[in-house]
Amino acid sequence: MSDNKKSSAPLTESIATALASLVGDSQAERPRAPSHSDLTFLLQTHGLDGPDPAKQGSTGKAKRVRTVLYWAIEFDREAGERLVAAIVSQVRGKGGFRPDSENFVGVDAIRNLTDAFRSEGYELAPDGVLRAVLLDSMSGAQLIEALQTYVRRAKTGASDAALVTGTGKDLLEAVLGHILTERVKGYSASSNFPSLLASVFERLGLALPMPGQHPPAGEPAQRQVERSVFELAIALNRLRNKEGTGHGRPWNPSVSNSEARLAIESMGSIAEFLLARHAEYR
Repeated sequence: MSDNKKSSAPLTESIATALASLVGDSQAERPRAPSHSDLTFLLQTHGLDGPDPAKQGSTGKAKRVRTVLYWAIEFDREAGERLVAAIVSQVRGKGGFRPDSENFVGVDAIRNLTDAFRSEGYELAPDGVLRAVLLDSMSGAQLIEALQTYVRRAKTGASDAALVTGTGKDLLEAVLGHILTERVKGYSASSNFPSLLASVFERLGLALPMPGQHPPAGEPAQRQVERSVFELAIALNRLRNKEGTGHGRPWNPSVSNSEARLAIESMGSIAEFLLARHAEYR
């Protein structure tokens, strides 16, 4: 897993298609920046020049971007996500988001990309600045939708979904806070993570660990699964690089790339389970 110091953004088929339209200029009166040479530089910088169709002959910029990003979705999503962020920055730097610029990409292209990013929990501002949607000011259905977006991204191993960008909370902490806010009058977020997790498990009717005790005879197997989920959540929280939250790699330096990916996907699965249980268990 790459160091998060390199900017990245979500990558889906919708985003790949919208971003290709953003750089394509076949309908324009004159070629717009970024140029073909700009794209070649970006593809080489991010190690994605291999699937570039321009190597096989002349082709349009939209086809180059779409082909490479679709390839990245299948074979190297992390590199593709870095390329997405780089292309958006390139277009912004060339004036593509300014209506008075000769490189303005057009209202429809910007709107389509904005909608594609929004469905993945990202906000594309009118000036082209891309940022993760912050959760602190959200509540109700809007917050649930945003959390579910982070869950989906975490389950694909997306590193930016492990930590809720712009806050001190990771995905699991954000989900716990949401559940307790809806279930506990006067809930305070000052408790530590194990206490918050135990409170949520109790209120959702989930089994808690039984240190030094044997499970009751004949207990359903899902109760053991629930206890294992609790222990895994505690371990994932301990694995966090707390001093590095929001700045650089979110995991302790000793964590390997494969372990980090497992941790991120596990956070997504646990968060999804708790949100579903919260919706079901009233």
